[in-house]
Amino acid sequence: MSELGHETLPSSSQNGDSKKPTMTSSATPKAQQGGLVTVQPLRRSEMQPSYKQNLGLETVEHGFYGSLINGIGAVAGCFGQLPFCFCCPNPFKEIEQGSVGLISRFGQFYRSEDPGLVRINPCSETLRRVDVKINTTAIPHQQCITRDSVSVSLESVVFWHISNPYRASFGITDVRGALVERAQTTLRNVVGGRVLQSLVTDREQVALEVQEIVGDIADKWGVQVESILIKDIIFSKELQESLSSAAKQKRIGESKVIAAQAEVDAARLMRQAADILASKSAMQIRALESLQAMAKTANSKVIFVPMNLNDLSGDDGLPPGGPGSSSAAASGSGSGSGKKSGNMISTAALTQLADM
Repeated sequence: MSELGHETLPSSSQNGDSKKPTMTSSATPKAQQGGLVTVQPLRRSEMQPSYKQNLGLETVEHGFYGSLINGIGAVAGCFGQLPFCFCCPNPFKEIEQGSVGLISRFGQFYRSEDPGLVRINPCSETLRRVDVKINTTAIPHQQCITRDSVSVSLESVVFWHISNPYRASFGITDVRGALVERAQTTLRNVVGGRVLQSLVTDREQVALEVQEIVGDIADKWGVQVESILIKDIIFSKELQESLSSAAKQKRIGESKVIAAQAEVDAARLMRQAADILASKSAMQIRALESLQAMAKTANSKVIFVPMNLNDLSGDDGLPPGGPGSSSAAASGSGSGSGKKSGNMISTAALTQLADM
């Protein structure tokens, strides 16, 4: 098998042309392998498990008649092995991969065979092939009523395979039909114990609960349930409209709550800003900023503003001696720290206006 994963490169031509490019070890793996796909070797653990078994019941226990039939079958089988003998049955039977052969003698099971070519007695023995591959069976639509009295239609699928060929063949008549009926009944019971919201959100949990219940019963039938999946949950048209309307109203309510919260936050911030701007110092600074902005214009303007300079200076009047003396007087007078800071701001602003 390892020879298929490599390809021998042709050697250079004998005409001395050494300038032709040759493939190095840095070439791509696809180029090295010549486009071949490397296949991992199959391990024994990944293959079909062996079901071969012999109960040791090969001796005939049916008296003279059983011995006679068994002998006739042995003779007919000998002639049936010949390719040109069409009148006698062929004793060799083929068992496909993925199947198990159950051989019964006079209706009594006594051995099982793995895939391959097996020999039986054509007159006294019968071969029954049992498929042990994983099967997919769709569970038909079924109407279920939830705990909150809501009618829904469910569509599901079950994955299963036969783990005990003897039980699945001789212990139950129709293993597929029994498995589907059991899954339908269990699914209806599980859905009936849940509300609609839980059924929609916990779909995997519902399927797992159904699988556990069905798996315990199916094990007695020789069947192993791999998984059960809920493919679709179908609602009626009226229920769909009701659910969409409820979701829409919920989104509208949430948007209103968000808008109201934003308005409350905006009102709180505006109240804080109003409290800050309502102070005397802030009003003085805003008035002086307005005067400064008007003084920067190119054209000369005379504006009469009804205001009290005492409010700007924070004292009974402007002290004599110009801006310097007023600054000194403001720094030397005053009993409170708040009044002193207000006088300093007003004096500094008037000094800036005088400089312009």
